[in-house]
Formats: sequence, structure tokens, C-alpha cells
Amino acid sequence: MNAPAPRGLWLRAILVVIALVAIALPLAVVMNPPAVVHQPRVALAKKQIVPPQQLPPVEPVALIDLPPEDARAFNHMVPFSTAPNPPARPFRFAGDAASLNRATDCLAAALLYEAGDDAVGEQAVAQVILNRLRHPAFPKTVCGVVFEGSERQTGCQFTFTCDGALDRKPSDMGWKRAVAIASAALRGAVYKPVGQSTHYHTDWVVPYWQSSLDKVAAVHTHLFFRWTGWWGTRAAFNRTPSGSEPVEPKLARWSDAHRVGVAMDDAMAAIEDAAALIEPTPPGPISSDTDSFLVTLPKGIAPETYPALASRACGQRAYCKYSAWAESAKTPKTLPLTATDIATMTFSYLRDRAANYDKALWNCQQIKRADRSHCMKVQVYLTAQPVPKTAAVPDAAVSRAVPSLQGVRRRGQTEPNTTRPAGTDAVTTGPVSPDPLRQAAGH
Repeated sequence: MNAPAPRGLWLRAILVVIALVAIALPLAVVMNPPAVVHQPRVALAKKQIVPPQQLPPVEPVALIDLPPEDARAFNHMVPFSTAPNPPARPFRFAGDAASLNRATDCLAAALLYEAGDDAVGEQAVAQVILNRLRHPAFPKTVCGVVFEGSERQTGCQFTFTCDGALDRKPSDMGWKRAVAIASAALRGAVYKPVGQSTHYHTDWVVPYWQSSLDKVAAVHTHLFFRWTGWWGTRAAFNRTPSGSEPVEPKLARWSDAHRVGVAMDDAMAAIEDAAALIEPTPPGPISSDTDSFLVTLPKGIAPETYPALASRACGQRAYCKYSAWAESAKTPKTLPLTATDIATMTFSYLRDRAANYDKALWNCQQIKRADRSHCMKVQVYLTAQPVPKTAAVPDAAVSRAVPSLQGVRRRGQTEPNTTRPAGTDAVTTGPVSPDPLRQAAGH
């Protein structure tokens, strides 16, 4: 029978095992390091507050290269602004029916392609677009805001306008819903939670511009931002939008409003080409007023060509008056126009971009027009006859019986110094306009 091992040997064995483990474990960790989870690190510029005297830059959409899960983690770390977030003022579209239809379809397309089937998200997107419309840093029309930068492959403000998304026609149900939401927004509906936001993005991307704005709201998967400082306050949204909406060819495939507009633009282009052949060199303005034209129309041309002739003569002028006569003998040489000049005028065009006014009118007594709104006002001339005095009551008796009231015209009395000799022309009926051309043409 063997004797038991000395107690010291067992102790040495245990110490050897402990030493081996102490050496092997760190070695194993060094040889097989655990995977390191990196938090998203994004280098963004610090916020800069743009002074009121300088418009804030509108940066194109450019995204930081981050996986969606990292972008969501980063966006979650960005705090919401604690400053007040008042709602925007109700918006009322000011323009004719054709422009309203074009604006509605441009806005509806943005809602549908930007927010998908999310009706609440569509309301939020609509509010951002109308906020932009009122802000001086953006275009003055709904279609201009939506399609800003769409002519470029990169740099469009709304990606659906330049990534080919419009090649896919929306569903009828989705389009009708988007049109209803767009129509309500253009008639005063306000989506309050986004306040004065002018920017937004989905939570799985991080645009470079994000760092320069204040995060103010989250609507489902969209985050909404406004400019810092004065440009993000309600007072900054003081611009009056234009009521004249452009035609957007990219919507013409499935928008009746823009399809008709494209057809009209094509027809107008053909007319302008014809006008260039008819009148290669446009006439110049009168010497006393470089914004006014008094011209004789070329013989034998179609009346539909007159607006193109006027547009070519006016060029890029913001304000322009173009008056035309069919006969050179009746064409005046200077302003102001006489009553006879106004009565014989054949065509009139007035452009006033500051007032958002652009209208052509024809003398429908010379040229028949199917649409009576294209006609100048008919000038009515009166022949004033002297009013005989009442023989039964002498003037002296009337003076004693009726106190003199300066400026008050009593029944039976005539205005002093208003009668003319028989057979002479009086002024046109109605108040006298400071601009005879505007009055004559009905502008």
C-alpha cells in the first residue's frame, strides 16, 4: 500500500495550475479580441446664426454616409429645441383658377412622393412647403418651391423631382387624398406641430445641413427643423408669394392642369416664332417713356399674334404698356392718349410684375373674341346739354330760401361749371383714371 503524497506536493500542483491559468487567459484575450461596437461619429459644423440682414443659404440635399441604424442612433441623440414653437399663419392662395390648379397638383405630388401613404405626414410636408413659399430664401411659387433644383442631377430640394420617381404614376386613391390635403392647405388649413419649419428628413438619414438648424418636431418617421435665430421666427416669413404658378412639364403626364399648360406653352412658342418672322425687329418705346409703346400693327396678321408682338417689344421690363392700332394714321406719337386715341385702339397689353399683373386685351368692336373677358371696356361718350333755369322761382328767391352749403348738390341743381356747349364731347363715364391706358383697356 502506497503512502499518501506529502501535503506540500499538492500545494505545489495547485499553484502551478493557477499560474498556468493566469498566463493562458490574458494570452487568449490578446490573441482573440472581442468585436468592438463603434458609435456613429459624424463631423458636423457648429450652428451659425445668420443675421437678419443676410439671407440664410439653402443648401442642396447631401447625406452623410451612414448606415440606417447608425443614422437613427445619431438622430436620437440630437435634442429638440426648447424655444417656443408657434404655429404658422393660415395661407390663402391668391391667383386665378388655372394657377390654383397647377399649385394644387405640384403640392399634391410633393406630399405623395415625400410622405407616401401617411396622411398626417402629408399635412406636415404641406406646411413646410407653404412655410418656404413665404420665406424670402425660397422661390415665390408653390411649383417653384417643390421643383427647386430639379433641373440638376444633384442638388434638388425634394429628391422625387430629380431621381426618376415621377416616372411612376401614383395610385388614384393616393392621388385623390394628396390633392384633398393640398387643397385644404392652400385654403388655410394649418398643421401646427411643425411650426415655422422649413426643412425635414426621415430618421434613417442625416443631411449635412442638419447641424445648422434647430430640431423642433417629429412626425412619425420624419424630423422637422427651422432656422436658428431671427430667420426661424414668425416675423421672417413676411414675403408675399406670387399667384402666377408656372407649368411643370414633369407633371404633364398625369396632371391635367400641367398638361393643358404645356400645350398652351407649345402653342405660344409657335406664335412667338411666327411673330419673329412677321416683325424681325421689335419697335422701340416712345422717347418720353421707355416703358410705353405706341405701335401700328403689321397688316394681315392674326389677332392671336398680338400678345407675342407685345411680349417681344417689352422684353425683360418689369413694367410695360403696349398700345397698338390697326392704322398708322390713327396711331398717336406721344402720351397722354386722347379720347379718340383710346376709342380707336385695337390692342392693349399691360405688364406689372410688382403687382403680379399680366394681361392682353382686344378692341372687340374691331376684332371679335369668343371670350368676352379679352375685350377692352367700351368707351361711352355723352353730349351734355345746358339745363334750363326754372322760370317760376327767381334765383334770388332760391338763394334766400336755401342756405349755401359748399360742395352739397341739391335735387334740381346742377354742378357749377360742368355744362358744355351742345355738340361737344364730354369725358368718359366713370371716374377718371390717372393712367388713361389702364382705364381704356380695362386693366
